[in-house]
Amino acid sequence: MVELPQISSPARFEETLIPGGPSLNLEGLGMKPTAATPRRLPDDTAKLHASQDDHLPQGILETEEEKKHHWFVGSIDQGTTSSRFLIFNGEGDPVASHQREFENLYPRSGWHEHDPLELLRSVEQCIEEAMRKFIDLGHSKSDLRSIGITNQRETTVVWDSTTGEPLHNAIVWPDTRTKALVRELKSRESADTLAEICGLPLSTYPSSVKLLWLLQNIDSVKQAYEEGRLAFGTVDSWLIYKLNGGAKAGKPVHVTDSTNASRTMFMNLHTLQYDDKLLGFFGIDKAKIHLPKIVPSSDSEAFGKVASGTLINVPIAGCLGDQSSALVGQCGFSAGQAKNTYGTGCFLLYNVGTEPVISKYGLLATVAYDFGGSKKPVYALEGSIAVAGSGVKFLMNNLGFADQSSEITALAESVPDNGGVVFVTAFSGLFAPYWIDDAKGTLCKPPFSPQPSATFTNAPSVGVTQHTTKAHIARATLEATCYQTRAILEAMEKDSNHKLESLAVDGGLSNSDLCMQTQADISGIPINRPGMRETTALGAAIAAGLATGVWRALEDLNEVNKNGRKVFEPQMERAKAEKMFKKWGQAVEMSRGWVNDH
Repeated sequence: MVELPQISSPARFEETLIPGGPSLNLEGLGMKPTAATPRRLPDDTAKLHASQDDHLPQGILETEEEKKHHWFVGSIDQGTTSSRFLIFNGEGDPVASHQREFENLYPRSGWHEHDPLELLRSVEQCIEEAMRKFIDLGHSKSDLRSIGITNQRETTVVWDSTTGEPLHNAIVWPDTRTKALVRELKSRESADTLAEICGLPLSTYPSSVKLLWLLQNIDSVKQAYEEGRLAFGTVDSWLIYKLNGGAKAGKPVHVTDSTNASRTMFMNLHTLQYDDKLLGFFGIDKAKIHLPKIVPSSDSEAFGKVASGTLINVPIAGCLGDQSSALVGQCGFSAGQAKNTYGTGCFLLYNVGTEPVISKYGLLATVAYDFGGSKKPVYALEGSIAVAGSGVKFLMNNLGFADQSSEITALAESVPDNGGVVFVTAFSGLFAPYWIDDAKGTLCKPPFSPQPSATFTNAPSVGVTQHTTKAHIARATLEATCYQTRAILEAMEKDSNHKLESLAVDGGLSNSDLCMQTQADISGIPINRPGMRETTALGAAIAAGLATGVWRALEDLNEVNKNGRKVFEPQMERAKAEKMFKKWGQAVEMSRGWVNDH
């Protein structure tokens, strides 16, 4: 592991897998003084003004560069387990934030839901609390240029366009209730041609099958559809609609951006508009449903303004699906750059440039970002893993391994290896590049340990032994994400004909040095972790800031989030890594076929 120069940087606000971390350093972040405290320029800045008086317009006391210290942009980060609101300055540093967890609902095995109104309330409460902290620092609402939104993507919300009230709980992205429906859809004529249009394979993952299930099974949704008052959207559309006043607004704002729309299977990836063939395949009549208008990810007017509360009249100027937002937050603006976010799930995006690449190896083609104007949309290949941080939560909540997530990493570090245990964490089936809907979580004990020892010489081919400990299972849980990431990287290499040279990482699980070192060892490439890991929220702030003058061009972002990075170099012998990965492949095969609906 190579240590890069460290500087004081903001702490990770969401739950981390390592205790402590750098504290939030507010010094030098351009805190605007209160009226009672007049601003005093540093000596060198005062000298600069003295020498530039002839070059600055009358009444202007600061250069554009200096003004960046006083520009702020907010970011709503609505995730699977919590909502947050963060405020960034013009250098991309967070200066205030608030986070609130909400209840996840599991009415049946494989079902996963959210209360849409609770999502909204959690966002509104985070805004109020973060703004209170912001004001306590001496700022005011007028210092905030705009806000952006980033969100869990495929999660599907339906509401009554007349009343603005939800018609059912939101169906969350990893929900698998649609697996029988997906099998039926795959048998339809032309099913194998859809990915060429929308970039996504048929699976339980996209919004389309969730909407279709609601139409087939929920009477109130079906009736609203038949009467032409059914509104559909992903979480971004729902939040934007309600923050603008919902049905009570003079002109309700019902929009989505192309990164979120590309996760529905309704949008043509080439035109960035709804496609009649795709809608027809799912039996969706555009005349009976209110679909959100698709707009660019960065726009000063399309997303409207906040209608009430502390941020009343503040523009919503940016919107990105969470994984696209993380790529933007990592400043992955060049073709060939990639990031992996280790959150509830794990999502790897690879920038492929301004033309979509339809995968032949089990990946998704998606919109990376679309900043509108004269700029072309940028596309990405994506590999999605259903279980990452949620695997750690499983050990804590279901098996009682620990009370804090940091204890799981400590537990895994207490043993030198996994003791021969392989854990395929297929709680919601396996996503890319496998797409095995009937897989279930499977704990395997191959016939030998990756680091052979006498203890495991005569171990059975499957199953744990009395020598297996919680520590071995904890280590195998962290490794499961690393194995799946490598499988995605190999598929990306085949699709792009280019081997990735390094991987930028973020998300809660990336705080585990053990997990990131294991990722470097298994993948055989350096893993690059930023000091400030609020990249998902930062991406939405960048989209909003580009639309409202905080940054004028991508070149202005060259130095954003570059400080305090740590690089994990591969240390494991390649032969050993290959043997471990081969055993993972065998374990994946063992996880197949556990789901039987008949």
